[in-house]
Amino acid sequence: MIGAPPARQGEGSRPLGADGAYRPSPHSRANKIARLAWGSVWLLLFRPSPKPFHAWRRMLLRLFGAEIGPGAVIHASARIWAPWNLTMGTCASLSHRVDCYAVDLIAIGDYATVSQYSFLCAASHDIDAPDMPLVTAPIVIGAHAWVAADAFVGPGVTIGEGAVVGARASVFRTVPPWTVVAGNPARAIRMRRPAVAAAGATWHVEDRRRAT
Repeated sequence: MIGAPPARQGEGSRPLGADGAYRPSPHSRANKIARLAWGSVWLLLFRPSPKPFHAWRRMLLRLFGAEIGPGAVIHASARIWAPWNLTMGTCASLSHRVDCYAVDLIAIGDYATVSQYSFLCAASHDIDAPDMPLVTAPIVIGAHAWVAADAFVGPGVTIGEGAVVGARASVFRTVPPWTVVAGNPARAIRMRRPAVAAAGATWHVEDRRRAT
């Protein structure tokens, strides 16, 4: 494993403290070095890789501490802030230009899909404090769930098994299993049928396996 610092560290901002002095960065030196190394690898080896090279990208992420299941699909334009805070299950998918702001853990379950341009944001700022310090919380996306295009998932959110987040939705609260949500803020609009959804995942998974 290359440069895997302790997980769940802050983003390195230096806001003013109550006494007017700058607070030290919440990042360790090891964290900064690891992110610099990963950024270079992403730019030179990950981002330019051809579309079918999913195994190559899985290998690069694993070198930096990510836990990636077999058959997982990570597109070359996906951005992962800290791979050591990312876990993906069997045949999970990160599509084009997905942004994983993995300051805290981001866990994506088996056969779950995160569609293009979505933003998984595992950190924010405490707006009730004068210096707005960084706050983080993990994101969990359950098995067979689908986060549709250009959606936002905030820190501390769990997307339940088989749930669907509609395109361009903004999710700030936990989504129950097999629930379809949409809008900003996202609200439940209907339920899925688990048996049908799970059966539908079977052919989709076979397509992914052929792609890898």
